[in-house]
Amino acid sequence: MRQPAGVVVSMAPWNGAGVLAARAIAYPIVCGNTVVFRASETSPKTHAIIAEVLHEAGVPAGVLNFLTSTAEDSDRVVEAIIAHPAVRRINFTGSTAVGRIIAEKAARYLKPVLLELGGKAPFVVLDDADIDGAVNAAVFGSFLYQGQICMSTERFVVDESVADEFVTKFAARAAQLTAGDPVTDETCIVGPMIREESGARINALIDDALAKGGELVVGERADGASMPATIIDKVRPEMSIYDQETFGPITTVVRVSGVEEAVQVANDTEYGLAAAVFGADSTRALQVAMRIQAGHVHVNGATVQNEAQAPYGGMKNSGFGRFDGRAVINEFTELKWITVEQPDQQYPF
Repeated sequence: MRQPAGVVVSMAPWNGAGVLAARAIAYPIVCGNTVVFRASETSPKTHAIIAEVLHEAGVPAGVLNFLTSTAEDSDRVVEAIIAHPAVRRINFTGSTAVGRIIAEKAARYLKPVLLELGGKAPFVVLDDADIDGAVNAAVFGSFLYQGQICMSTERFVVDESVADEFVTKFAARAAQLTAGDPVTDETCIVGPMIREESGARINALIDDALAKGGELVVGERADGASMPATIIDKVRPEMSIYDQETFGPITTVVRVSGVEEAVQVANDTEYGLAAAVFGADSTRALQVAMRIQAGHVHVNGATVQNEAQAPYGGMKNSGFGRFDGRAVINEFTELKWITVEQPDQQYPF
């Protein structure tokens, strides 16, 4: 049988603040646990509203407990709540750097942790791909929420036989995306990034790529937190942007020759959260998908996908464990063996 684990510490990030907080809270409670929900320092009010709504809806006292702290105090606060003997499980969604710290703290107290971390999602375009369909998925997967999603498409691994057509059409579509302030402009698709510092970090990656032979095919450098949809073509392994997560409205194209090189490049990353493969031959595309080291791979679909009934999580430095589907029950319950026996049974001695 399975029984509730006990008290679960849940930590959600600022991006997708609503839905990611909801899953961090709801799944443990549905499995019979109580939750200590620690808000992101970047979106504390949004997370507080979610806790308030749940309390107003009738969640019993003590089932959901809300906690926030300053960034300066976060390490001490997280250490204290993980160390508490009542806490039995932890779940964290966020960066790989912070996830590693959480995992180390949890290991110190022998407590299981579910981690959904960063990504560098590859999107493989095979030589027989429907290019228009691939471009539709590319635009959505790259620039939704300014690319500030762990499963955003950060690398297009494109067969050289179709690369020119793909890049031309992708760049044309990206150039049509309105950038600005979505509060004042209803047509705006690409809004500002979460922090002004993000622009300086991405600009450094652009400068490095262009200095080493990359081509800026659409877009431009960031102006603080503002940046249009941007694509860098002809990216190679020696460029920092090849393997560093950008987390902004910028993506890259790596040109390859044939299926074997495509698979090798797709897997040439420390991350393994999301991926996509486009190809008309569904059997071949499926075979490629099965070889890509990622927690979820979509044939002829975008990398940005998750559904409540499907297990969601990553491999490698994208974390471990699964949200959603039946798999999430394993994360927030304990498997227990119980027997009911005859008290007068015989034993060997």
